[in-house]
Amino acid sequence: MTENFTEPENLQVTEPENLQAKYDSIIEKDSKYVMQTYGRQPLVLSEGKGAVVRDIYGKEYIDCVAGIAVNNVGHCHPAVVRAIQAQAEKLIHVSNLYYTEIQAELAEALVSVTGMERVFFCNSGAEAVEAAMKLARLTSGKSSFIAAEHSFHGRTIGSLSVTHKSMYRDPFMPPVSSETTFVPYSDADAIRQAISENTAAVILEPIQGEGGVNIPDPEYLKEVREICDETGTFLIFDEVQTGFGRTGTWFCKDQFGVEPDIMSMAKAIGGGFPMGAIAARDGLSFGRGQHASTFGGGPLACAAALASIEVIKEEGLLKRSKENGAYFMGKLRNMEREDVVEVRGKGLMIGVEIKHPCSKFVDFAREYGVLLNCTSDSVLRLVPPLVITKEQIDTVVDVLEQA
Repeated sequence: MTENFTEPENLQVTEPENLQAKYDSIIEKDSKYVMQTYGRQPLVLSEGKGAVVRDIYGKEYIDCVAGIAVNNVGHCHPAVVRAIQAQAEKLIHVSNLYYTEIQAELAEALVSVTGMERVFFCNSGAEAVEAAMKLARLTSGKSSFIAAEHSFHGRTIGSLSVTHKSMYRDPFMPPVSSETTFVPYSDADAIRQAISENTAAVILEPIQGEGGVNIPDPEYLKEVREICDETGTFLIFDEVQTGFGRTGTWFCKDQFGVEPDIMSMAKAIGGGFPMGAIAARDGLSFGRGQHASTFGGGPLACAAALASIEVIKEEGLLKRSKENGAYFMGKLRNMEREDVVEVRGKGLMIGVEIKHPCSKFVDFAREYGVLLNCTSDSVLRLVPPLVITKEQIDTVVDVLEQA
């Protein structure tokens, strides 16, 4: 389980009672100075390597959350760390008023792995969705959208327009696009019936993450592509969570053999460093002054992203995600537990649906050294780093069986 951590200095010299005081101080400061928007677990993390993280007491955990599908190449991958360090010594920020070599190199790399034509850089998944929506409206001259029930596309005002869950939307109504129509996921006929002359785009997650790791019927996305072609409607794929090897291919669209007009990406793009982007097919692009981002495509983010892409290639993480995902799901399906309704997923994006709220399972697993995430109330979402080993997977399954 150990990933050869370098022993932190504070753990060498700090007595247990002082560690408790440090823990209490951190929680107190957070409660006092940070807006309390998160339901945090009672855990202060200090280090991470590969698929393992360590808290300030020195306890280690197998991380099946990975920053919510961010740390695909593992925590603090040496290549990503070196790339950030080297770039920080040369250039940290200059804005997009100027060219930088590393941004051009990353744009070329992203075009190669996405199969698209051009990219726009931003800083997060929600920003990427906003950019995709703006580009669809700008290019089509239309204003409405079709999105799926149980979708999650972000928490900014624009991305909330196409996010389904009422607890996210209702406090901020009316959204930017009050013309969004929500239809059942994996129902192509519902999309056909909902499209109007004012529909700019259909926006979908190829696999719904926050909604419960929901996987569509095999032909669904192809049918949606055909409908969009017939009606002159843009198709946007939100690959923020499913990208960069998470499902066993570079992007989940490759699993279904469907090309969108625009796709959003973020999370794993920078190997843990914050970044977002959209990619668009030939003929779709912002013009000068039509969109911008001060920090989008900054040198540090580009260095981290280039390094992360190279790690995925050199370490064969696409194949590893597919093989270890199949191994993981096989082990989970072999658990004979009445609580389990279904195990579903692709690659290392796995959902374990259980019969009751799963927060107690998350708490139990944490006590036994495994970090899990509960989504859609009763689904355990497993999105570990792609570098997780079979031995670590075995440990996770053993803990889940006990839970």
